[in-house]
Amino acid sequence: MSHEALCLIWFVLLGVLITGYAILDGFDLGVGILHYVAKGDRERRIVMNSIGPLWDGNEVWLVTFGGALFAAFPVAYGTVFSAFYIAFMLLLFALIFRAVSLEFRSKVQSEGWRRVWDFGFFGSSLLAALLFGVAAGNLIAGMPIDADRAFTGTLWDQLRPYPIIVGLLTASLFAMHGAIYLYLKTEGELQERMHRWMWRTFGLFLVLYLVATLYTLVAVPGAVANLRNHWWLWVVPALNVLAIANIPRAVHLGRAGYAFASSCATIAALAFLFAAAIFPNLVRSNLDSALSITIFNGSSSVKTLTIMLIIAVIGMPFVLTYTAIIYWVFRGKVRLDEASY
Repeated sequence: MSHEALCLIWFVLLGVLITGYAILDGFDLGVGILHYVAKGDRERRIVMNSIGPLWDGNEVWLVTFGGALFAAFPVAYGTVFSAFYIAFMLLLFALIFRAVSLEFRSKVQSEGWRRVWDFGFFGSSLLAALLFGVAAGNLIAGMPIDADRAFTGTLWDQLRPYPIIVGLLTASLFAMHGAIYLYLKTEGELQERMHRWMWRTFGLFLVLYLVATLYTLVAVPGAVANLRNHWWLWVVPALNVLAIANIPRAVHLGRAGYAFASSCATIAALAFLFAAAIFPNLVRSNLDSALSITIFNGSSSVKTLTIMLIIAVIGMPFVLTYTAIIYWVFRGKVRLDEASY
């Protein structure tokens, strides 16, 4: 298999991994963002236990993505991690603190103790969602990358209006995704409250989606270059709009499972549009397009990519099977017991 073909395959596989993570850990982060919507200790325990058996398995997708990026596109990996060093340290802190909040909250029967970890769960979930979006926004808009493939900007260069808008869009999308998931997993007053929050988070997401779309078309025209050059790609934005429009329709009809499927489709479509916006670049230089790191000039050797592909073909069925079994075993409404958080 040619080097170009292997690069394209691994670009697609990385897209699959990050899409799987966004869908699965997206509702995890959304649940954390909505944690304070729950009233009282019991409801907050239900919120945490809705993702209790799932959250660590969901994050495996992110770890796998990072490992695959390092092995398949080491040049891009080095540039991205050096450019986003502070952001990644914050992200690592958020993911660790989020996990610690889940595990530690119910260890002590103290209102003050639990209040600290409630805030930690909420704050770290919101921070992680924002950071993912800001990173995506910077990759779409481009960054100051020089001839040595080094980031020459500062932290403030990464906090431009466009990346911040994409960060807010990502947080609102995950909050909506989490609200629909919690509606499926809860009962009684908490479920009724989640029904209202499905509408609120959808409204916020819709506003930010329109703002981000218009901003992209006006201020980041390069993001739609591939759509202009390949007309058939417009099928994805059309499906994206249909998926978004179907969420309120499904909620209104009382079909929360259908709404959740539409939310998953929305995330998948947005991930595809992100890939289309940067392709064939992995890190686009806004100093000179010739300095951009692409899937071709930033990749590993043919031998490395081939061995990785063999491992992926063998290993992916196990990952998918494990994920399916876990979700099947822990389906249904949340029930608190002695082993619960």
